[in-house]
Amino acid sequence: MSERPTQAEADLARAGLLEITDAGSVGDAYARVDEVDGVVSILFHCTLDGYPGWHWTVSIAAVDGEEPTVLEAELQPGEGALLAPDWVPWVDRLADYQASQQAEGDDEQDDHDDDDDDDDDDDDDDDDSDYGDDDESDDDDADDDLGDAGDDVYDGVDVDELASGAQDHDEQAGSDEQAEADREGRISADARADDGEHDQHDQRG
Repeated sequence: MSERPTQAEADLARAGLLEITDAGSVGDAYARVDEVDGVVSILFHCTLDGYPGWHWTVSIAAVDGEEPTVLEAELQPGEGALLAPDWVPWVDRLADYQASQQAEGDDEQDDHDDDDDDDDDDDDDDDDSDYGDDDESDDDDADDDLGDAGDDVYDGVDVDELASGAQDHDEQAGSDEQAEADREGRISADARADDGEHDQHDQRG
């Protein structure tokens, strides 16, 4: 249980502190703590910058029949004091760092793979769209060609044109046959005329 130190104890403890620190870093003595038999600790406020909640502790030996003496002095943290993080060996810190780097690399690779998958899906969609557009365009072109040629076009052949050509051929063939018959008729007539002239000549003779 703590209590306030006596003036003699405070003066002795302060004198011991001034051997290790400046007077400006030592505040008032505010507590006395009984340790083991014959040993007490005197506590002083610490006024050093950056050490809120810390205090100076000076241990004094008080043996019966002897003058009290300073055993040790040190700076200690109190409740709510600002503390540095626990020390971690370098090998452990290096392992943690390497693990974090590996995790970041895996995350970046996953993101890269996801981007590649999205790009592939977009390319597939574009190909499907182009394929569908090409088919529709080809169908439209075929319909336009068929419409321009007329309903009588079958498998690229114009039926009307083919029929017209056949009719022209038939008419030409008929004309040729008629011409041949007329020519044969003229030959037959000429032959009969020659026969008649021969008969007249024979009669006159």
